[in-house]
Order: sequence, then C-alpha cells, then structure tokens
Amino acid sequence: MAEDKKRTRQPNGRSSIYQSKDGKWHGRVTVGIRDDGKPDRRHVERKTRAEVTAAVRELEKQRDSGAMRKAGRAWTVEAWLTHWVDTIAPLAVNENTMVGYGVAVRKHLIPALGAHRLDKLGPEHIERFYGKMQTAGRRAATIHQIHRTFRTSLNEAVRRGHLTRNPVQLAKAPRVSEEEIEPYTVEEVKRLLRTADDRRNSARWAVALALGLRQGEALGLKWTDVDAERGVLMVRRSRRRPRYAHGCGNPCGRKAGYCPQRQRTNPETADTKSRAGRRAVGLPAQLVDLLRAHRAKQDAERAAAGEKWTDEGWLFATPDGRGTPPRTDYDDWKELLSGAKVRDGRLHDARHTAATVLLILGVSERAVMGIMGWSTTAMAARYQHMVDTVRTDVARQVDGLIWKPDAPGSGEDDDGTAGALVPAN
Repeated sequence: MAEDKKRTRQPNGRSSIYQSKDGKWHGRVTVGIRDDGKPDRRHVERKTRAEVTAAVRELEKQRDSGAMRKAGRAWTVEAWLTHWVDTIAPLAVNENTMVGYGVAVRKHLIPALGAHRLDKLGPEHIERFYGKMQTAGRRAATIHQIHRTFRTSLNEAVRRGHLTRNPVQLAKAPRVSEEEIEPYTVEEVKRLLRTADDRRNSARWAVALALGLRQGEALGLKWTDVDAERGVLMVRRSRRRPRYAHGCGNPCGRKAGYCPQRQRTNPETADTKSRAGRRAVGLPAQLVDLLRAHRAKQDAERAAAGEKWTDEGWLFATPDGRGTPPRTDYDDWKELLSGAKVRDGRLHDARHTAATVLLILGVSERAVMGIMGWSTTAMAARYQHMVDTVRTDVARQVDGLIWKPDAPGSGEDDDGTAGALVPAN
C-alpha cells in the first residue's frame, strides 16, 4: 500500500500490525459484528511495535473472554440510568419497586454521577458520592438502597456489553447495623385481638397477627379468595399505594397528591407476580370462625348502607363497600395499639410476630416459607426472631444435653470424680 510499505495483508478477520509513514505503529483487531452487519474492527496506535503488539493482544484477550465493550458512542451514566429505569426495569419488577428505583436514580444517582462516561466510572467516584451522602446526614440504609439499585442497573449494562465490569461491585457501601426488631409477645397479641373485637374489620388484625400477610396482600383479599369449608385462603393480588398526577389546568403550586383535582395514575390492585407470593394459606379453625362472624357484620353494614353500598367483594371494606386505603389501614393499626395499651410498632411488625409464632410452634422452614410467601431461605433468618420462649426452650435442651446425670450405679470416673459433664447420646 502506498500509505504503508511495511504493512503485511492478513486474511479476513485476522489482526494486523503495521507502521505508517510518520513512524507510528498501528494495530487493527476484529472483535465482532456491528449493528449494521459489518465487521467491528478496533484500532490502536502506539510509538513502538512492542507497544502496539501488547495493545493488540489485550484487545484479542477482551474479545475472546467476552469482555469487549460494544461499538458505538459511549453511554453516560445519566443516559444509561434513564434508559434502564424507563425502559428495562419496568419489564421485570412491580410498581412499588419501580417507585424506589425512580427515587434512587433521579433524585440521587443522576445529579451526583450522571455526567460521567459509563465506561470511565470507577469505584472511587461511587465511594466519594456515598461519603458525601453520609456527611449530609443520610442514613446508611438509604445509601444501601441506592447502592443496590445502582448495582442492578449496571449489572444489566455489563450483560448487554456496554461495560466490561461493574464498578459498583467493587465500591464499598457504608455498613448497615441490623436493626433488632422485637416481635409482640403472645400476651400482647391476645390483648390486641381482644381490643380489636370492638372495632370494625376486627378480623383484619387476626389475619395480620396469625398469618403474617403483608398489608397490600391483606387489603387485596376478596371473599372469593376464602374457602371456609376447606379452611384455605388464597393470596392472589395486592392493593397498591395510590400515585397521583395533577388534574388542574394550571399548576396549583401543590404536590400532585394534594392537588384538588388530582387524578390517580396507578390501578388499585395488581396481581401477585411471583410464584412465592401467589399462594394458598391454611386457616386455623378459630380464624375461620372469626371470618364467618366478620361476614355477618359486613352483611349488616351492607343492608344499612342500602344504595350507598358499592359491592366490590372486598374482605376488608370501608363502610360503603369500597376497598380500604393503605393509609386508613395504617391509622387503624395505630389506634388499635393505643387502645390495647401495647407498645408502638410498625404494621409490618405484625408480620414479624407471625413468623416468630410459627418458629415457636416448631413449623418447618419450608412450610413457613410457603405461609409467609418467601422465595429464599434468607428471609426466614431475617424475620424469625429468638424470643424468650425459644431461648428458654433451647437453654432447657442444652442443660439436658451437657449436664445429664449418670445412670444409677455407674460409679465414679477412673480419676475418682463423679460423672458430671457427660454429653447425652
């Protein structure tokens, strides 16, 4: 070639090394096929043949290991996160998860790291961002939630060839101290249920404390999900927290949720997508009786409401038959705690309590997973807590194991001491 007398032509697809007229060394490596179907040829330029040979071998190594970044204009962090949260993530997760993703991406990650080129982002950039959040007083748990979202989004970028490795995997997130959650005791549960007897939808709290259903799952139940004869409850759907958009013609200056003409943008309920969440739960006989009594009370409310009753079939309905909003349910829980003179706690603590009761009763881990709707055994360790009842039982068993007395007539040990610390067989 006139441009390069020292260039040796290689067979199609083979890497080539040559020197140009200006004395610089060049290498070209075919690493794949571009979107238009043409070969993806990468070019490197160095001062010496040894340097360009090393660069060519590195490109070949990346190609052969599948770690080669795709051709085309490099993504920025902002462009990739926006594409991921708008287009990719909604296909795989539910609406509640998407709300968390959106906050992490738009409120935190894009303002802090969005200007970086995706393939130039390093763990140090990410760790400095976490440090600034800590300095600003953000909780470690909040930073961890952002960390998990960022890691998930960049894992997808790696899978699609836009990154060769995920820098979030290398970054260190602040340590989160596990919050010790104290479930309600059996006596506290009894007090709550006694107090609930005098309130509307009293069976709602029996379902929470005995079965451990999530709030959305309990509020999403319909009478068609209850088979009293078989003693089975089907969990099929979950009630969603409402999301709103402005309905006013001109901006009213308020947040969308407080707009006088607000319009709801998400459905009231959504079907449970995961196999673990979609489940049949056995009903204790006493709970079946409570649900039958609850139905009789609801029938009386329906008759009293007359035409004002909207028959949508909800198990736990408002006085006019509509589904109970999550906020109303939360307020009812707080009033129940106060009325029962039981220590304050989250509504989700009722779920922890149910898991602990199952542990106390000696229910197998696999059965507990089915009842609670868990997909991994790690959730059992997170939700089941060692309460006093369990600790006492373990101590009793250890006491019998280590300090089991010798059988009568066994005599003394060879050294003349009485057999004291003899493990049981």
